[in-house]
Amino acid sequence: MRYAYALTGALLLGGTAASLAMQNPATAQSAQNEPGSIQASAPRVGAPMSFADMVAKLQPAVVNISTDQKVTVAQPANPFAGTPFADLFGQFGGGRGQNGAPITREAQSLGSGFIISPDGYVVTNNHVVAPGTNRATVEAIRVTLPDRKEYVAKLVGRDAASDLALLKIDAPGPLPYVRFGDSARARVGDWVVAIGNPFGLGGTVTAGIVSAVHRVTGQGGANDRFIQTDASINQGNSGGPMFNLNGEVIGINSQIFSQSGGNIGIGFAIPAEDAKPIIDTLMKGKPVQRGYIGVSIQRLTDDIAAALNLPKDSGEIIARAEPGGPAAKAGLRAGDVVTRVNGTAVTPDTTLSYLVANVPPGQQARLDVIRDGRPTTVTVTTTVRPAEEQLAQQLGTDDSFSDENGADAPASGGANGIGLTVQPLTPAIARQVGVDSTVQGVVVSGVDATSDAGQKLRRGDVIVSVNSVPTRTAADVARGVQAAKAAGRPQVLLSVVRGRNPAVFIAVKLK
Repeated sequence: MRYAYALTGALLLGGTAASLAMQNPATAQSAQNEPGSIQASAPRVGAPMSFADMVAKLQPAVVNISTDQKVTVAQPANPFAGTPFADLFGQFGGGRGQNGAPITREAQSLGSGFIISPDGYVVTNNHVVAPGTNRATVEAIRVTLPDRKEYVAKLVGRDAASDLALLKIDAPGPLPYVRFGDSARARVGDWVVAIGNPFGLGGTVTAGIVSAVHRVTGQGGANDRFIQTDASINQGNSGGPMFNLNGEVIGINSQIFSQSGGNIGIGFAIPAEDAKPIIDTLMKGKPVQRGYIGVSIQRLTDDIAAALNLPKDSGEIIARAEPGGPAAKAGLRAGDVVTRVNGTAVTPDTTLSYLVANVPPGQQARLDVIRDGRPTTVTVTTTVRPAEEQLAQQLGTDDSFSDENGADAPASGGANGIGLTVQPLTPAIARQVGVDSTVQGVVVSGVDATSDAGQKLRRGDVIVSVNSVPTRTAADVARGVQAAKAAGRPQVLLSVVRGRNPAVFIAVKLK
């Protein structure tokens, strides 16, 4: 979509290809869309000229889902406190209940789902049936069938990491239901149909194509891999099914990309190949468990790859190995670049988190690693991945620091070739910049705003290592920079701690 081809350019290219073909037929290269190379194909046998018959069979299994919630509203401050009018605040819409108690209000959420068994099991997104805020509680989940019959559903199980939930309704059966298909066979360009409940309008059908597969949206986590589609998906479509032309569920509509809140042709569905095993586990009443090795990771971006003299996007770099965790016990360490897990390549589409999560807890994951420019292998025994809430960490930094007497710390080490002034990290400075007392390194006391490092680092950042070599003094930084220059590298890789954040790798260009 970003490319436009001029007619004259196409004609010139065609002429060149013809000339090459006459001179050297054995090595001729023709355009992918050379005239006559692609024929307009008729619909395959059984493919619909219209979606109407297919939709008529599928739509009875697609349901609307709503929740009844109660939200506790925080009490606003009384602007008349301490005056004779204080007791009047609650009488004029101040947001207080009787005697100043918080107000509890009712709220609703709307979404979609689909029946997967004749006895009433229903699949939807977790966020459709979860409380809207941390002040809300879900009082009831209601499932409405296409014939407008409504049932209160039981929450069988949920998995926040994959955004999936399983419900059960007790309705006279057998109920119409649909099966999961094989999303691994979905190809970019395939037709898909989405059925759901956008904006609470009721059963709505949209059609489009598969725009991309294995799409990573940047939300992070072990299940950040989706089917992208241009079939219209809007608020309320969440939890509804995405069908292929065989009428199989190949995805569960989950997210949209939009700056307006409405459809702009970029929607995402959880692939059936990832969703079905999770739903099967929830149906058995078991918790969903994923593999975990205890590392913080970063993408191997262009600048980090250049600093390490590695191809870009050919793995992910370990920013931190959790002390005492499975990876640390196995010998994995910060600066290692993991390129494969049990033989499967780590790529932007198949991330390290995704691959490790799919290794059952207690089993071994064989990691192919590049360490200090040399290949090695590390075998890690996975444990159970903690809940996403447990993995979240508090962030925060302090931009200023001084010495033990409260005066600005003296600067040193300015001539290091990357535009940073650094000094040893003392316990007093560590407290002031907010890093943990166990962190060792040098603290940035000044930056050259014209340098690449000056654009990426700031005063108070702590440099732990340069090209995986620990730094304790300004001279250590200078030696690391000189080593990079001697090796002919245009960049140097710094491991940096900012406040209570985990260490991250930052590649900076040499001056």
